[in-house]
Amino acid sequence: MADPGMAGSSPGGVLDVRRADGVTTLTLNRPDRGNGLTAELKAALRDALAAVAADESVRAVVLTGAGRHFCVGQDLAEHAEALRAGAPTAFATLGEHYNPIVTTLAQMPKPVVAAINGTCAGAALGFALACDLRITADTARFATAFTSIGLTPDSGLSATLARAAGAARASELIMLAEPFTAAQAAQWGIAGQVVPAAELGPAAAALAARLAAGPTLAYAEAKRALAAAWPVPLAQVLATEAAGQARLGVTADHQQAVAAFLAKATPVFAGR
Repeated sequence: MADPGMAGSSPGGVLDVRRADGVTTLTLNRPDRGNGLTAELKAALRDALAAVAADESVRAVVLTGAGRHFCVGQDLAEHAEALRAGAPTAFATLGEHYNPIVTTLAQMPKPVVAAINGTCAGAALGFALACDLRITADTARFATAFTSIGLTPDSGLSATLARAAGAARASELIMLAEPFTAAQAAQWGIAGQVVPAAELGPAAAALAARLAAGPTLAYAEAKRALAAAWPVPLAQVLATEAAGQARLGVTADHQQAVAAFLAKATPVFAGR
Protein backbone atom coordinates (compact mmCIF):
# COMPACT_ATOMS: atom_id res chain seq x y z
CA MET A 1 0.00 0.00 0.00
CA ALA A 2 1.35 3.43 -0.93
CA ASP A 3 1.71 6.17 1.63
CA PRO A 4 -1.30 8.48 1.04
CA GLY A 5 0.92 11.47 1.77
CA MET A 6 3.50 10.55 -0.84
CA ALA A 7 4.19 13.21 -3.45
CA GLY A 8 2.30 12.44 -6.64
CA SER A 9 -0.33 10.35 -4.88
CA SER A 10 -4.00 11.33 -4.95
CA PRO A 11 -6.05 8.85 -2.93
CA GLY A 12 -9.83 9.06 -3.13
CA GLY A 13 -11.97 10.66 -5.82
CA VAL A 14 -13.25 8.96 -8.94
CA LEU A 15 -9.69 7.92 -9.78
CA ASP A 16 -7.51 6.80 -6.89
CA VAL A 17 -3.81 7.37 -7.64
CA ARG A 18 -1.13 5.87 -5.41
CA ARG A 19 2.63 5.61 -5.80
CA ALA A 20 5.14 3.35 -4.10
CA ASP A 21 8.60 2.11 -5.10
CA GLY A 22 8.40 3.25 -8.71
CA VAL A 23 4.92 1.80 -9.29
CA THR A 24 1.84 3.97 -9.81
CA THR A 25 -1.50 2.26 -9.25
CA LEU A 26 -4.54 3.85 -10.87
CA THR A 27 -7.84 2.58 -9.47
CA LEU A 28 -11.14 3.40 -11.17
CA ASN A 29 -13.17 4.40 -8.12
CA ARG A 30 -16.92 4.42 -8.73
CA PRO A 31 -17.66 1.01 -7.20
CA ASP A 32 -21.35 1.74 -6.65
CA ARG A 33 -21.75 2.21 -10.42
CA GLY A 34 -19.47 -0.58 -11.61
CA ASN A 35 -16.71 2.01 -12.19
CA GLY A 36 -18.71 3.18 -15.19
CA LEU A 37 -16.88 5.74 -17.29
CA THR A 38 -18.25 9.25 -16.83
CA ALA A 39 -16.68 12.35 -18.34
CA GLU A 40 -15.14 13.14 -14.95
CA LEU A 41 -13.54 9.70 -14.60
CA LYS A 42 -12.36 9.59 -18.21
CA ALA A 43 -10.74 13.02 -17.94
CA ALA A 44 -9.07 12.06 -14.67
CA LEU A 45 -7.73 8.82 -16.16
CA ARG A 46 -6.53 10.55 -19.35
CA ASP A 47 -4.67 13.21 -17.39
CA ALA A 48 -3.20 10.79 -14.84
CA LEU A 49 -1.90 8.51 -17.59
CA ALA A 50 -0.30 11.45 -19.38
CA ALA A 51 1.39 12.46 -16.12
CA VAL A 52 2.78 9.02 -15.29
CA ALA A 53 3.89 8.51 -18.89
CA ALA A 54 6.03 11.66 -18.62
CA ASP A 55 7.31 10.96 -15.09
CA GLU A 56 10.68 9.20 -15.27
CA SER A 57 10.40 8.14 -11.63
CA VAL A 58 7.43 5.93 -12.53
CA ARG A 59 8.77 2.62 -13.79
CA ALA A 60 5.57 0.57 -14.00
CA VAL A 61 1.82 1.23 -13.89
CA VAL A 62 -1.12 -0.82 -12.64
CA LEU A 63 -4.68 -0.13 -13.82
CA THR A 64 -7.48 -1.71 -11.77
CA GLY A 65 -10.97 -1.11 -10.40
CA ALA A 66 -12.47 -0.65 -6.94
CA GLY A 67 -15.00 -3.10 -5.56
CA ARG A 68 -16.46 -5.99 -7.52
CA HIS A 69 -15.85 -4.60 -11.02
CA PHE A 70 -12.87 -3.62 -13.13
CA CYS A 71 -15.11 -1.40 -15.25
CA VAL A 72 -18.48 -1.94 -16.93
CA GLY A 73 -17.57 0.51 -19.72
CA GLN A 74 -19.26 3.78 -20.58
CA ASP A 75 -21.77 5.06 -18.03
CA LEU A 76 -24.88 4.73 -20.20
CA ALA A 77 -27.00 7.07 -18.10
CA GLU A 78 -24.56 9.87 -18.90
CA HIS A 79 -24.41 8.74 -22.53
CA ALA A 80 -28.22 8.84 -22.80
CA GLU A 81 -28.18 12.43 -21.56
CA ALA A 82 -25.55 13.28 -24.19
CA LEU A 83 -27.69 11.70 -26.91
CA ARG A 84 -30.69 13.77 -25.84
CA ALA A 85 -28.58 16.91 -25.84
CA GLY A 86 -27.29 16.25 -29.36
CA ALA A 87 -26.61 12.80 -30.81
CA PRO A 88 -24.03 13.99 -33.39
CA THR A 89 -21.87 15.49 -30.63
CA ALA A 90 -22.35 12.72 -28.06
CA PHE A 91 -19.31 10.91 -29.44
CA ALA A 92 -16.89 13.79 -29.00
CA THR A 93 -15.74 11.81 -25.97
CA LEU A 94 -13.82 9.46 -28.27
CA GLY A 95 -11.44 12.20 -29.34
CA GLU A 96 -11.42 13.91 -25.96
CA HIS A 97 -11.07 10.86 -23.72
CA TYR A 98 -11.10 7.33 -25.10
CA ASN A 99 -8.54 7.67 -27.85
CA PRO A 100 -5.96 9.54 -25.72
CA ILE A 101 -6.40 6.99 -22.92
CA VAL A 102 -5.80 4.03 -25.21
CA THR A 103 -2.95 5.72 -27.06
CA THR A 104 -1.15 6.56 -23.82
CA LEU A 105 -1.63 3.07 -22.38
CA ALA A 106 -0.26 1.52 -25.55
CA GLN A 107 2.59 3.93 -26.19
CA MET A 108 3.92 5.09 -22.82
CA PRO A 109 7.60 4.05 -22.48
CA LYS A 110 7.02 1.82 -19.45
CA PRO A 111 5.03 -1.36 -18.81
CA VAL A 112 1.36 -1.22 -17.85
CA VAL A 113 -0.42 -4.05 -16.04
CA ALA A 114 -4.20 -4.39 -16.10
CA ALA A 115 -5.34 -6.05 -12.85
CA ILE A 116 -8.82 -7.19 -13.84
CA ASN A 117 -10.69 -7.73 -10.60
CA GLY A 118 -14.21 -8.19 -11.96
CA THR A 119 -16.53 -7.27 -14.82
CA CYS A 120 -14.60 -5.90 -17.80
CA ALA A 121 -16.88 -4.74 -20.60
CA GLY A 122 -17.00 -2.44 -23.59
CA ALA A 123 -14.36 0.28 -23.58
CA ALA A 124 -12.83 -1.24 -20.44
CA LEU A 125 -11.93 -4.33 -22.44
CA GLY A 126 -10.26 -2.02 -24.94
CA PHE A 127 -8.33 -0.39 -22.10
CA ALA A 128 -7.23 -3.77 -20.74
CA LEU A 129 -6.05 -4.93 -24.16
CA ALA A 130 -4.08 -1.70 -24.62
CA CYS A 131 -2.10 -2.60 -21.50
CA ASP A 132 1.03 -4.71 -21.88
CA LEU A 133 0.11 -7.46 -19.43
CA ARG A 134 -3.17 -8.61 -17.93
CA ILE A 135 -3.62 -10.47 -14.65
CA THR A 136 -7.18 -11.52 -13.96
CA ALA A 137 -9.29 -12.70 -11.03
CA ASP A 138 -10.82 -16.11 -11.71
CA THR A 139 -14.26 -14.63 -10.99
CA ALA A 140 -13.98 -11.88 -13.64
CA ARG A 141 -16.44 -11.72 -16.51
CA PHE A 142 -15.87 -10.10 -19.89
CA ALA A 143 -18.06 -8.75 -22.70
CA THR A 144 -17.52 -6.65 -25.79
CA ALA A 145 -21.05 -5.19 -25.34
CA PHE A 146 -21.01 -2.68 -28.20
CA THR A 147 -23.33 -4.35 -30.71
CA SER A 148 -25.88 -5.01 -27.96
CA ILE A 149 -26.55 -1.25 -28.00
CA GLY A 150 -26.19 -0.81 -31.75
CA LEU A 151 -22.59 0.40 -31.85
CA THR A 152 -19.26 -0.66 -33.30
CA PRO A 153 -16.32 -1.00 -30.87
CA ASP A 154 -14.12 1.85 -29.73
CA SER A 155 -10.92 2.08 -27.67
CA GLY A 156 -8.99 0.12 -30.28
CA LEU A 157 -10.91 -3.07 -29.45
CA SER A 158 -11.64 -3.91 -33.09
CA ALA A 159 -7.91 -4.38 -33.61
CA THR A 160 -6.56 -5.46 -30.22
CA LEU A 161 -9.17 -8.17 -29.71
CA ALA A 162 -8.44 -9.67 -33.13
CA ARG A 163 -4.74 -9.56 -32.41
CA ALA A 164 -5.16 -11.28 -29.03
CA ALA A 165 -7.79 -13.86 -29.90
CA GLY A 166 -7.65 -14.15 -33.69
CA ALA A 167 -9.99 -12.67 -36.27
CA ALA A 168 -12.58 -15.46 -36.15
CA ARG A 169 -12.95 -15.37 -32.37
CA ALA A 170 -12.97 -11.57 -32.32
CA SER A 171 -15.77 -11.50 -34.91
CA GLU A 172 -17.82 -13.91 -32.81
CA LEU A 173 -17.27 -11.97 -29.59
CA ILE A 174 -18.07 -8.61 -31.18
CA MET A 175 -21.01 -9.68 -33.32
CA LEU A 176 -22.76 -11.79 -30.67
CA ALA A 177 -21.65 -9.70 -27.67
CA GLU A 178 -22.09 -12.66 -25.32
CA PRO A 179 -20.26 -12.56 -21.98
CA PHE A 180 -17.34 -14.89 -21.34
CA THR A 181 -15.40 -16.05 -18.32
CA ALA A 182 -11.86 -15.47 -17.14
CA ALA A 183 -11.01 -19.07 -18.02
CA GLN A 184 -12.28 -18.58 -21.57
CA ALA A 185 -10.46 -15.26 -21.83
CA ALA A 186 -7.20 -16.96 -20.84
CA GLN A 187 -7.78 -19.82 -23.26
CA TRP A 188 -8.37 -17.35 -26.09
CA GLY A 189 -5.31 -15.22 -25.33
CA ILE A 190 -7.19 -12.27 -23.85
CA ALA A 191 -6.75 -12.51 -20.09
CA GLY A 192 -3.15 -13.52 -19.47
CA GLN A 193 -2.51 -14.93 -16.00
CA VAL A 194 -5.61 -15.93 -14.00
CA VAL A 195 -5.41 -16.12 -10.20
CA PRO A 196 -7.90 -16.64 -7.35
CA ALA A 197 -9.76 -13.39 -6.71
CA ALA A 198 -8.34 -13.04 -3.20
CA GLU A 199 -4.80 -13.20 -4.59
CA LEU A 200 -5.19 -10.65 -7.38
CA GLY A 201 -3.97 -7.58 -5.48
CA PRO A 202 -0.75 -9.15 -4.18
CA ALA A 203 -0.09 -10.91 -7.49
CA ALA A 204 -0.53 -7.70 -9.49
CA ALA A 205 1.69 -5.80 -7.05
CA ALA A 206 4.39 -8.46 -7.32
CA LEU A 207 4.25 -8.39 -11.12
CA ALA A 208 4.44 -4.59 -11.20
CA ALA A 209 7.37 -4.61 -8.75
CA ARG A 210 9.20 -7.10 -10.96
CA LEU A 211 8.66 -4.88 -13.99
CA ALA A 212 9.67 -1.74 -12.08
CA ALA A 213 12.96 -3.42 -11.14
CA GLY A 214 13.55 -4.56 -14.70
CA PRO A 215 15.09 -3.00 -17.83
CA THR A 216 12.56 -0.24 -18.48
CA LEU A 217 14.48 1.07 -21.50
CA ALA A 218 14.28 -2.38 -23.06
CA TYR A 219 10.58 -2.58 -22.24
CA ALA A 220 10.02 0.75 -23.98
CA GLU A 221 11.82 -0.40 -27.11
CA ALA A 222 9.91 -3.68 -27.07
CA LYS A 223 6.62 -1.76 -26.94
CA ARG A 224 7.71 0.34 -29.92
CA ALA A 225 8.71 -2.76 -31.88
CA LEU A 226 5.44 -4.53 -31.11
CA ALA A 227 3.47 -1.44 -32.14
CA ALA A 228 5.44 -1.18 -35.38
CA ALA A 229 4.55 -4.79 -36.18
CA TRP A 230 0.85 -3.95 -36.39
CA PRO A 231 -0.34 -3.93 -40.01
CA VAL A 232 -2.50 -0.86 -39.32
CA PRO A 233 -1.32 1.98 -37.04
CA LEU A 234 -3.30 2.41 -33.83
CA ALA A 235 -4.22 5.99 -34.75
CA GLN A 236 -5.86 4.78 -37.95
CA VAL A 237 -7.81 2.09 -36.08
CA LEU A 238 -9.08 4.66 -33.57
CA ALA A 239 -10.09 7.04 -36.35
CA THR A 240 -12.02 4.31 -38.17
CA GLU A 241 -13.82 3.32 -34.98
CA ALA A 242 -14.69 6.93 -34.19
CA ALA A 243 -16.14 7.51 -37.66
CA GLY A 244 -18.25 4.37 -37.36
CA GLN A 245 -19.59 5.34 -33.95
CA ALA A 246 -20.42 8.83 -35.20
CA ARG A 247 -22.54 7.32 -37.98
CA LEU A 248 -24.25 4.86 -35.65
CA GLY A 249 -24.83 7.39 -32.89
CA VAL A 250 -27.59 9.18 -34.80
CA THR A 251 -29.49 5.99 -35.65
CA ALA A 252 -32.79 5.04 -34.03
CA ASP A 253 -31.36 1.59 -33.33
CA HIS A 254 -28.64 2.94 -31.05
CA GLN A 255 -30.78 5.49 -29.27
CA GLN A 256 -33.60 3.10 -28.48
CA ALA A 257 -31.13 0.38 -27.47
CA VAL A 258 -29.56 2.68 -24.87
CA ALA A 259 -33.04 3.54 -23.55
CA ALA A 260 -33.92 -0.16 -23.42
CA PHE A 261 -30.73 -0.99 -21.53
CA LEU A 262 -31.43 1.65 -18.90
CA ALA A 263 -35.03 0.41 -18.59
CA LYS A 264 -33.78 -3.20 -18.30
CA ALA A 265 -35.77 -4.08 -21.43
CA THR A 266 -34.82 -6.00 -24.56
CA PRO A 267 -33.95 -3.71 -27.49
CA VAL A 268 -35.63 -4.19 -30.86
CA PHE A 269 -33.42 -3.35 -33.84
CA ALA A 270 -35.07 -2.12 -37.02
CA GLY A 271 -31.95 -1.43 -39.06
CA ARG A 272 -32.38 2.33 -39.17
